[in-house]
Amino acid sequence: MATPFYTLRVPEVFEALETSPNGLAETDVEQRLSLYGMNELSEPPGTPSSFKLLAHLVHPMALLLWGAGGLAFASQRYSLGIVIWIVVLVNAGFSMWQEHRAEQAITALNKLLPPYARLLRNGAEAKVPASQVVPGDVLLLSEGDNIPADARIVEEYGLRVNNASLTGESLPARKTAEASLREGISELERPNLAFAGTSIVSGTGRAVVYATGMMTQFGRIASLTQTVQDPPSQLLQNLTRLTHLITYAALGFGVLIFLFGSINVQMKAFEAFLLGIGIIVAAVPEGLIPTVTLTLAIAVQRLAQRGVLVKKLALVETLGTVSVICTDKSGTLTQNQMTVREVWVSGQRLRVSGVGYEPRGSIRPAVQGTSFEGDVNIMMQAAALCNNSRLIPPSAENPRWTSLGDQTEAALRVLAIKSGAEERVLNEIFPRIHEIPFDARRKRMSTIHQDVYGETAFVKGAPREVLQLCTHILWEGEVRPLDEATRDKILAANDSYARNALRVLALARRELPPRTGAYKAEEVEQELTFLGLAAMMDPPRAEVSEAVQIFQTAGIRAVMITGDYGLTAESVARRVGMLTTHNPLILTGAELDALSDAKLQETLDHEVIFARMAPDHKLRLVAAFQTRGDVVAVIGDGVNDAPALRKADIGIVMGLTGTDVAKEAGDVIITNDNFRSITDAIAEGRTVYANLRKFITYIFASNVPEILPFIARVLFNIPLALTVAQILAIDLGTDLLPALALGTEKPEPDVMQHPPRRRSQPLIDKPLVVRALLWLGGIEAALCFLGYFLVFRAHGYTDLSQFIGAKIDLQPYANNLLTPLGRVYILATTVFHAGVVFAQIGNVFACRTEFGKVRYLGYLKNKFLLTGITIEAGLILLLIYFKPLARAFEHLPIPLGYWPWLAAFGPALYLLDWLRRHFIHLRMQARAHAQVK
Repeated sequence: MATPFYTLRVPEVFEALETSPNGLAETDVEQRLSLYGMNELSEPPGTPSSFKLLAHLVHPMALLLWGAGGLAFASQRYSLGIVIWIVVLVNAGFSMWQEHRAEQAITALNKLLPPYARLLRNGAEAKVPASQVVPGDVLLLSEGDNIPADARIVEEYGLRVNNASLTGESLPARKTAEASLREGISELERPNLAFAGTSIVSGTGRAVVYATGMMTQFGRIASLTQTVQDPPSQLLQNLTRLTHLITYAALGFGVLIFLFGSINVQMKAFEAFLLGIGIIVAAVPEGLIPTVTLTLAIAVQRLAQRGVLVKKLALVETLGTVSVICTDKSGTLTQNQMTVREVWVSGQRLRVSGVGYEPRGSIRPAVQGTSFEGDVNIMMQAAALCNNSRLIPPSAENPRWTSLGDQTEAALRVLAIKSGAEERVLNEIFPRIHEIPFDARRKRMSTIHQDVYGETAFVKGAPREVLQLCTHILWEGEVRPLDEATRDKILAANDSYARNALRVLALARRELPPRTGAYKAEEVEQELTFLGLAAMMDPPRAEVSEAVQIFQTAGIRAVMITGDYGLTAESVARRVGMLTTHNPLILTGAELDALSDAKLQETLDHEVIFARMAPDHKLRLVAAFQTRGDVVAVIGDGVNDAPALRKADIGIVMGLTGTDVAKEAGDVIITNDNFRSITDAIAEGRTVYANLRKFITYIFASNVPEILPFIARVLFNIPLALTVAQILAIDLGTDLLPALALGTEKPEPDVMQHPPRRRSQPLIDKPLVVRALLWLGGIEAALCFLGYFLVFRAHGYTDLSQFIGAKIDLQPYANNLLTPLGRVYILATTVFHAGVVFAQIGNVFACRTEFGKVRYLGYLKNKFLLTGITIEAGLILLLIYFKPLARAFEHLPIPLGYWPWLAAFGPALYLLDWLRRHFIHLRMQARAHAQVK
């Protein structure tokens, strides 16, 4: 058995894995990829297509239709039996196609944002897809990174790892590079091993990969859990319950019709059974669930084209209910291109030219004639050496200077270069021997360096936290005791910068006494010499102000929760338009800790900026808003945002600047970092909900003229105006494409001009049912029955008693032996069928908006809808005039003189609904006018 890697010393680890501290060569990588495979988790085999098809063929509704078709064959109604069975097959195939479209959409979107790993190849730092990591690769680890494979730590500076995804432990684990020889503990407890799927909480380090893919600890767990599927979303659960409710109601209604028809009206059992089947087929929305899934998939794809990646389909609908947005500041509201604009040193303010990470610019005094070079040079030593960032020159892939590491550190490195500092020379003079990494509670970072005189510590961090540890100051080339007057000047300068939305860091140094033991923060970071302040700006993104204004119009509250200084946060919030009052409350993390839950709820009633917030504070604030009944979206990009991103109803992460941990925790990723895209995502979420209501309204409305003929047959003995086959032709034929087209409708112009709906608001409510069944459906049924009776009247049957209760034998239809009354009846049912189709054309336009005006959407802008209507009209003509289909669906050719008033059904229905909407607008205007008075 091979020696475990955790028992090896660092040189032995490189030897055992046949690699080096400089990483692998490209030829080695290719060989190991072919040997070990890609660093990916294998996916469980999917359900075979035959099984999926079978599931759609044997559900209760399908079985019922199979039985109905069989009875039709038994009664020698072969055409009806064939039609029913074909419809079952077509519906199953269409449902499969819709599921496939949804699956393909998510699969394609998941590939848009592959995770990356930072590592050494041929001695140079590289950023490669995590799937191409192989055993022997040397990983570069820093705060916020996800670890892509199991690896042995070989170098670390204050490295702490979050193992919660593997062990469930919330406290980060300290990591070391030393060999682990302790017995009786598992690999997961080894302090020198890091595992795939975990993340770096703090510190930096290097590790050598020893296991990838399914051979990792994460892969072993995945192999045990791959068969466990995520539960369906709340939206789909509600829709499933709705479908079952309608199905059971339809079954009950169908049974009543069968019993009533066979007992009270004394129909033949088979005819009564067909009436019951007709009721069921007409009432049940067979394609509701797959159509909703496809609607969500289309919305997700549409958002992806705008730079918004949604991880799960149902989250799109949740976006439409967002009422509160909690946003971070740095990198979210701002450009994440930190640039030092001013330096305070020896009581002087110095201005810095240049923008971004391009190391071009100069440092000059605000007042000419002052001397500053000596003090600035020492301060720049701290800026360059107490630093883990790296500048990346422009390349073919990225034409701008970029950086790796913390943004503020990158800004300090650029500042040092502008001052003339040479990084290579400084590293030779002051080689680093230890690092005390930044800690969110200390708000400082320190590095220890060796020089000819001993050891020197350079410290940088939040001004107040650093200043309280300083006893001296560098002033015009001399180290002087730091008195209170000078402290006040430093704090005044800090506050002045902060009011102007500048982020401020303080730099200090200390010549350390001879060391006796390990480096400890409390021993190193004391009796410091203050060097100066660096004030940097991360300007607001250009699109943020517009997005904030849209949020306000949409009734969405935007709240800033940041770890930054309160005055800086207020300045940025005011610049982007988040503040409406002159004196907003600025609440710090310490002050939040002192508030009870009840007092916090009172505070949330006011305009508040939350500053100096730690991750646990953000978590509490999200929970507080949710307690109020709000649907909360959290926008962030850092490790400290991850808990709040998970707690939120929707976690939104910036894709370019976001850390791996944040992307893993988030639900939505803005791939282009455009803040304005968030408004598009919310608008799309509201649109999905509206489109589902449009689709359901359209389907429910057509159910009325489909069901009423059966009720009229049983109650009033009126010959059946619509057959089962014709209903199936409507539901899964002519109605199908227009219904789907409603799911592709783009946002209405006023979609972001009204408050978000309540979380508890049902998809199907009383206004929808009244409009669909009583209004639109009632109009359709009236028009269709009007056409039905006019056919009889046109052929001399002016008295209803002449055909009510008449026994019309349709069996001779196949042999063209119908009686005159039989031919008139077949023509009347054909007209009724055509009437439903053409009324539905008006209905689909009416359903494009619930209260607004269709012209605002553009009558001709939904190309899919126009195509669907064209196919719908062509299909009904084919069913009527193509003899084989006409015979199957019991149609006769409609005389040309009937078509003008049939074609008027659609405009008539649309006009009546337009009048309804116009009346509603007048009433709303009258109410608004009365309120103003």
